[in-house]
Amino acid sequence: MVIGGKEFKTKEKTYLMGILNFTPDSFSDGGKYSGLDRALFRVEEMVKEGADILDLGGESTRPGATPVEVSEELNRVIPVIEAVKKNFDIPLSLDTYKAVVAEEGIKAGVDLINDIWGLQQGEDMARIIAKYQIPCCLMHNRKQGEYQNFIEDIMSDFSSIIHTAIKAGIRKENIILDPGIGFAKDTKQNLVLLSRLKELKVLGFPLLLGVSRKSVVGNILKLPVEERLNGTLALNILGYMEGCAFLRVHDVRPHKEALTMLEAVRGR
Repeated sequence: MVIGGKEFKTKEKTYLMGILNFTPDSFSDGGKYSGLDRALFRVEEMVKEGADILDLGGESTRPGATPVEVSEELNRVIPVIEAVKKNFDIPLSLDTYKAVVAEEGIKAGVDLINDIWGLQQGEDMARIIAKYQIPCCLMHNRKQGEYQNFIEDIMSDFSSIIHTAIKAGIRKENIILDPGIGFAKDTKQNLVLLSRLKELKVLGFPLLLGVSRKSVVGNILKLPVEERLNGTLALNILGYMEGCAFLRVHDVRPHKEALTMLEAVRGR
């Protein structure tokens, strides 16, 4: 898979996607990097720490967050996208489910669209991604967390998402799937899904795992957001062992060190 002109060997390696939000209400780093200077400082930090790709977001995607108007989301993300592209050589992902924001982001230099609704918010998103022929990450999500057969239902949902993508003209080699830990799933369901990640690989697409500081960690360890690094590392090491191609993380350096050690062992 090629993202931003760089090759990602998704069948052989696990890559780190650093998270950068420009939102006042993100569950973990809300308001911390809302200014352009602070955002660029954080980008520089994550690049030095070993991030392979950055995921930029202008609207909190935590369940229950207040929706943001398109104009506001664009005002938050476009200047940062342009500045990062001007100053750094790293692929950029844009975390949005709005087609208008996606298209403007692509025009500004974004290399991948990360859609937490997996093309389920109207046909325009699939059309835009296909139009520009860039990679996308399509996440599993539902408006209601109700399932008849949990894993089977997720597989069925993904089949529908993939069908929508291919029908719109999105190339198979440009698709990444995200199981959607924490979205329309309770703690028990999240744990079941994490224990059965390998089953999702039969769909034939690279997997992105996003568990960083999430409530599944907090609920098990009884810890606040700022103390969930160790639990996050444990789940992401599991993701590595199960063959996930991307790990979406807030804490790049400790994950880079963990992956380096794991790769050293595997290399022997």
